[in-house]
Amino acid sequence: MQINLFKNKLMLFLAVLGPGLVVMLADTDAGSVITAAQSGAVWGYKLLALQFILMPILYIAQELTVRLGLVTKMGHGELIHQYFGKGWAWLSVSTLVVSCAGAIINEFSGMAGVGILFGVPVWITMVLVIGFLVLIAWTGSYRSVERIAICLGLFELTFLVVAWMAHPSMKEMLDGFRDIPYTNSNYLYLAAGNVGAVIMPWMVFYQQSAVVDKGLDVRHLSAARFDTFIGAIITQLIMAAVLVTTAATLGKLHSGAPLDTVEQISETLTPFLGSTAGHLLFALGITGSSMVAAIVVSLTAAWGLGEVTGYKRSLTHKAHEAPWFYGVYFITLVIGGVIVSSHIDIVNLNVAVEVMNALLLPIVLGFLFLLARKALPDPYRLTGCYAWVVGIILGVTALFGLFAGLWGSI
Repeated sequence: MQINLFKNKLMLFLAVLGPGLVVMLADTDAGSVITAAQSGAVWGYKLLALQFILMPILYIAQELTVRLGLVTKMGHGELIHQYFGKGWAWLSVSTLVVSCAGAIINEFSGMAGVGILFGVPVWITMVLVIGFLVLIAWTGSYRSVERIAICLGLFELTFLVVAWMAHPSMKEMLDGFRDIPYTNSNYLYLAAGNVGAVIMPWMVFYQQSAVVDKGLDVRHLSAARFDTFIGAIITQLIMAAVLVTTAATLGKLHSGAPLDTVEQISETLTPFLGSTAGHLLFALGITGSSMVAAIVVSLTAAWGLGEVTGYKRSLTHKAHEAPWFYGVYFITLVIGGVIVSSHIDIVNLNVAVEVMNALLLPIVLGFLFLLARKALPDPYRLTGCYAWVVGIILGVTALFGLFAGLWGSI
């Protein structure tokens, strides 16, 4: 009997597994990887503790997203529209569009950097990437898109291997935990970038829409929470691994020297890992992070706008049935490809996008908390002591991101 019960629970979890893991793998996107690499290169291990502090905060935010999606069976924009009105819904979706626009540039810049490593011109890389992503969307099934995204995202685990091969010093890590330059504006700017690299507006919209599009409901809440919990741990371990790698390599030899290009990040690994291993492992990791995030971000923009405007927005619909959904998806990809092909400063842009995400957190986390208090029925509503704890944690996170981003930008 117990064996059958365990088997049934395992099958249920495997059926639910996906949205949480995908959104968390997408969370460690090219911009996040570059921000973590810059953090390790400039500040050594002084921003490593922040990666672990953000782990439970990330889970708390995304668990509310899961709860809202499974119980109401509505997307995030739809709920804001219903409970706060069209104007507030457009404000929220506007932050989503800005965040998605920045994110898709980040993902494509990561792929452009990989292409340059192997001598492929940026415009050819963009054509290949956009073509691949369009084909994925036309599979006609959320589950097939999810499986592809997970397979691509698992390449990010190579960063854990790279961190191990860099032979970091445990003593130096512990010293980095104690020696925190709280008053340094450059440190605060990168700290804000790391907060914005972990908690992003499009993550909230994506996971809530994904659980709805996948056909999940409140019966799957426990399994969906576990899916999100596993993803939160994995994504922050990957962020920590990237930071540790550059802190143990470039940060040790050229402490305080910033990184200027994606190729330079890869080059910093070659003296320690060898030219072939350094380039290959970095290319695999950044490809996985960029591609899974590109899928998530472009779908999120199409879903989010659809929730406010009301057009059809499911992957189960064919292109002729949901032209606006697929049109927004395609246009998002093309605009990102064109901007990246214009040879902009990739590293500084990626960090700036993550800081922008941090500045948007008061709006994103504010609506998330209010909806959890207002849109859910009694058994699932955010109440009591836990509501106070969640409110304080989300409030402090949002205010820190806003303060650090503004102060560091001065």
